[in-house]
Formats: sequence, structure tokens, C-alpha cells
Amino acid sequence: QVQLVESGGGLVQAGGSLRVSCAASGRTFSGYGMGWFRQAPGKEREFVAAIRWSGGITSYADSVKGRFTISRDNAKNTVYLQMNSLKPEDTATYYCARYRGGSYYSAREYDYWGQGTQVTVSS
Repeated sequence: QVQLVESGGGLVQAGGSLRVSCAASGRTFSGYGMGWFRQAPGKEREFVAAIRWSGGITSYADSVKGRFTISRDNAKNTVYLQMNSLKPEDTATYYCARYRGGSYYSAREYDYWGQGTQVTVSS
């Protein structure tokens, strides 16, 4: 069974940091790129960051570049998103997903999704 489980969300003040994690079942994770997306109330789901299987190549949305870092530990089947200098506009539900091909920036190119973890940044 394919399973992605996010954790680590919470409430943080603006300027603070938070790390969210995504644990995957073995067959879900091995050999695949992974991505993080977020969705705020009333808005479409948007790309945040992606990482290739090797971990050597990463991509970021312009809105988070320089503040967020995506990483992965393939031995633990886990992908992380370290979020620094958080802003109120980062408030959203954060989802991890498995990349299946095509553009890393498009949610349509991801086939399995976690249930999401809520991140709230207060001003």
C-alpha cells in the first residue's frame, strides 16, 4: 500500500522556523523524486520545492527560495522541508507528493499525496 505521512506542522511566529517531514513506505519512495506543495484556504495548490532521487538537484518556488530547504534521507524513506524566516503568507496546509515525470512544478505530475500538515504563521 502506498502511503505518505506528513508531520511537524504547527503554529509559529513570523520570522521563526519549522521543519516538516514526510515519511514514505518503501515502494513509494525508492528511486523517485519528491515534492512539497501547499494550499491556503481559497487558493489553488502551489508548488513549493522538489528534490530528485539522488538529492543532488533541488527546485524551489521563487516565494520560498533562500528561506526553505528541501532534503531527503533515503535510508529513512523521509523527505524534509526546513522552513526559515517564515511569513504569515506561508500559512497553508503542506503536502508531500511523489513525482512521476514531467514538470516538477506541476501538481499533475505527482501521483501519490500525503494527507497534509497545517502550518500557521502568526504576525
